[in-house]
Amino acid sequence: MTDLRPDAPSHLPFRDQEATGPDNGAPVVLLHGFGGDRQTWLNIQTALASKKRSIAFDLPGHGEALDWPRIGNAGVSAKAVGQSLEALELTKVHLVGHSMGGAVAALIALRNPDLVASLTLLAPGGFGSEINHRLLRRYAAATDADTMETLLEQFFGWEFKLPKFLARTAAESRARPGAAATLEAIADEIIDGSVQKTLPRDELAALPMPIKVLWGTQDRVLPTRQAHKLPGVVATHIFERTGHMLHLELPKEVTRLILQNAGC
Repeated sequence: MTDLRPDAPSHLPFRDQEATGPDNGAPVVLLHGFGGDRQTWLNIQTALASKKRSIAFDLPGHGEALDWPRIGNAGVSAKAVGQSLEALELTKVHLVGHSMGGAVAALIALRNPDLVASLTLLAPGGFGSEINHRLLRRYAAATDADTMETLLEQFFGWEFKLPKFLARTAAESRARPGAAATLEAIADEIIDGSVQKTLPRDELAALPMPIKVLWGTQDRVLPTRQAHKLPGVVATHIFERTGHMLHLELPKEVTRLILQNAGC
């Protein structure tokens, strides 16, 4: 088993975070998945706004942090986010991570458990070796809207109607100089040949904060069975007829579970 915890210095500029909602205690920190950006959380942030402050970051190599000097795997991003939270003088946060962002959130909790009040992981990376490496590598290299649409459809459940603007927006973002090459380099770090690096699940289960893991049965990126047989203290929520993008497919349910985990 390969450990995901290399030390890697980095830092996110504050312009790469969006904060919304009332300042009432520990905020919800939202970490997107591979190839995404902070905008993927807009619906969730809107739903959270009446009850919890939320902050969404662009991870290194994504969104407005595309040209950040140090990019890499989840360990690099975990160090970057951790330093940014420290700079923001946040001593307690509710971490929410999707896919690669789930692995990032888990690593932050492992490194600094006193910082994390709760951990909500949506189809997180690192919970098993299996990963659709071909899809992720093609997605990283795609730059035109038609190709992007074909690939993005595989990230969602079979019945989900993909909004046209998602593929167009993703293609526009990917067409920026260096964007595709940066994602391909990150893919090479998170994928070890044809498998992904893994997290110490027993160590995660031993952490003091409440942990929820959410997964869709139609996930074609990371198989749902990676959520099976988790230690009993980890609350596992499996959604039928749902793909890899739970926060976009089921925003109400995801928001409810985030707030529940945050004690709201």
